Amino acid sequence: MTTEREGDQLLVRRAQDGERAAFDLLVAKYQRRLMRLVSRLIHDQAEAEDVVQETFIKAYRALRHFRGDAAFYTWLYRIGINTAKNMLVTQGRRNSATGGPHVDKAEAMEEAERLRDIETPEAMFASKQIAITVHLAMDALPLELRTAIVLRELEGLTYEEISEVMACPIGTVRSRIFRAREAIAEKLRPLVESTVDKRK
Repeated sequence: MTTEREGDQLLVRRAQDGERAAFDLLVAKYQRRLMRLVSRLIHDQAEAEDVVQETFIKAYRALRHFRGDAAFYTWLYRIGINTAKNMLVTQGRRNSATGGPHVDKAEAMEEAERLRDIETPEAMFASKQIAITVHLAMDALPLELRTAIVLRELEGLTYEEISEVMACPIGTVRSRIFRAREAIAEKLRPLVESTVDKRK
């Protein structure tokens, strides 16, 4: 039984030997995950899709240099994050936060909560407010902090994997995640406190 990493390495070797279908399988496997990651960094859907496409093009061109020291997806994520950063720098919009997509995501989260257990309108409103606040707080973070927290909390990567993806020491990763959590908690505190006060 091969692990996911071994399976990826096998596909990479086949792609390096000129088998285009092997690379297509890697694209099919990681396209949605990469899109989810890039969408947290770039909020315009069309631009995020461009970044994902460009990431796979860059990965394909650089594939001959991939030696397998890191897992394929951490290598791919690093290319994706760097491509997203380059686009943000080029457009001169370092950490602009737009309202649209986040409200949609928050509403989708609220819908899932509603299906799981019917709560009072007040509790449902509070849940929605918390979800929106979390999304806006994440979007307001500096790019390095946002990238670290997204990789940890949404992608489920280990500190070691994040260190590989972001090309920085594990201590830096821990610090960025801690600072991101602190910033999000700070934004949530007034909401949580008002919800607790209402229940007294």
